[in-house]
Amino acid sequence: MTNTLEQQLRFAPDDDTPIPYMARTREYYLAIGYDTPYRWAHYVDAPFQPLRKPLAQSRIAIVTTAAPFDPARGDQGPGAKYNGGAKFYQVYDGDTSKTHDLRISHIAYDRVHTTADDSGTWFPLPALKQLAAAGRIGELAPRFFGAPTNRSHRVTLETDAPEILARCRADGVDAAILVPNCPVCHQTISLVARHLEANGISTVVMGCAKDIVEHAAVPRFLFSDFPLGNSAGKPHDPESQAFTLELALQVLESAVGPQTTVQSPLRWSADASWKRDYNNVALLSAEELARRRAEFDAQKQIARGLRETAA
Repeated sequence: MTNTLEQQLRFAPDDDTPIPYMARTREYYLAIGYDTPYRWAHYVDAPFQPLRKPLAQSRIAIVTTAAPFDPARGDQGPGAKYNGGAKFYQVYDGDTSKTHDLRISHIAYDRVHTTADDSGTWFPLPALKQLAAAGRIGELAPRFFGAPTNRSHRVTLETDAPEILARCRADGVDAAILVPNCPVCHQTISLVARHLEANGISTVVMGCAKDIVEHAAVPRFLFSDFPLGNSAGKPHDPESQAFTLELALQVLESAVGPQTTVQSPLRWSADASWKRDYNNVALLSAEELARRRAEFDAQKQIARGLRETAA
């Protein structure tokens, strides 16, 4: 089929599909010298807890993988390189009545197509406050919760998810909105969502890595086909962020069963070529791969020290 005929039929380009993050990540780490493929969490069914009360009467919490800004931990600003020193390894919480500076320099978001200079794209607390004031939700939970981005399924399932559940229960949470950023974040958040749902708290995941979330089988998922780091909408676009959050709430209240995925109709741009770039080894030279391996090893050493300190 010629390009002319494709255009006549209004077909999309063949690569205008959700990015295969699991495959890309596997190929990337093999290319930089790690020969043991990572095993992604995989379930074929999911728990499901219908909302126990109307959304306008429900107490809603946010679970995030973003980290509180700490000026002592190196560059965490917009466009910062991956910063293992900014990682956190234990569940934390924050007072939702206050303003918080949460950043994502500690994770592998898409640094080519987004600069992480608008926290509204990964932490929808201000937008959710507006909806609470308008009566769209009953109330905001008194705390939000930070979930460590953990490659260990066991630690997430046996330590972090139960801790988040305990804090949600202490706050009387009815439902939770979970917002991941990097590939591993999406897995972490999916496992937490499954645990909350299995224990009576309704959930919806807002994310950009469709394959990872669906591989883990979550109850409800709002998929935005945006670069990683923009699960809550486009940067500096309040309408996009408000629309994305409202759509997540609609999925939360209307899903009729588990593994419900709804795709946002919003597009990042008319040109889908940005999807070719993330960790695509076909586009990276041997020199660049070697540089990234050295940088990754250095960041692992930093993170190991922080993890040992946290333990």
